[in-house]
Amino acid sequence: MTNSTRLLAIDAIRGVAIAGVVLFHFVWDLEFTGFVSGVANHPLWLAFGRSLAGTFMILVGIGLVLAARAGLRASSYLKRLAKIVTAAAAISAVTWYVLPTTFIYFGILHAIAAATLIGTLFLRAPAWTCLLAGIAVFFMPMLWRSASFDTRWLAWIGFAEQVPPSNDFVPIFPWVGLTLMGAAGAKWLLSTGLDAAFANALPTGKPAWLLAWMGRRSLAIYLLHQPILLGIILPVSWLVQR
Repeated sequence: MTNSTRLLAIDAIRGVAIAGVVLFHFVWDLEFTGFVSGVANHPLWLAFGRSLAGTFMILVGIGLVLAARAGLRASSYLKRLAKIVTAAAAISAVTWYVLPTTFIYFGILHAIAAATLIGTLFLRAPAWTCLLAGIAVFFMPMLWRSASFDTRWLAWIGFAEQVPPSNDFVPIFPWVGLTLMGAAGAKWLLSTGLDAAFANALPTGKPAWLLAWMGRRSLAIYLLHQPILLGIILPVSWLVQR
């Protein structure tokens, strides 16, 4: 299997996830402006949002392993990491200015940056080590929590009993556990040759190309989709409610 085919497969899955994020926030915006009611905060809809975050965290681990299969290129790695860190800082700054009581101090982009760093430490580890570490990270917050972590300075680790409010919260524990599990899965697929079958199972044609295109630009879509959606929905709501 060629590298481009494998990356197309991963990009297509990431494209599905970012399309889901746009849909999730579109519904949230509709409820925020009063067009719908009782949907955005429904447990099933919130679970859908969490599943999208989980997908991205798993893809971080898969992407790290695939990127390092022929040797990790430091320049590309650092450039990508710098973009994510910068975007995460921008999200925190903007949301702190607009919504200071519920600003995003450790959301999905912060988690992806942390997962990238932590996942890198496991690149030379065997799949079973990544899997066991991932399971441990995922389940530890279910076994132990402490009020000592109930501040924004520490809640991001993942052991808070009462999490400070935030519009998006994706702490290291348990979410980086999914990244390590994704890395374990990618290592196993590469070692068994099943990655070729995985790529070939994906559909071809314009829909797949569009999803792959969205996946390659998921960070830009994530940063721009809410301003665009609100820029359309807010004026419409003002006109309707006049």
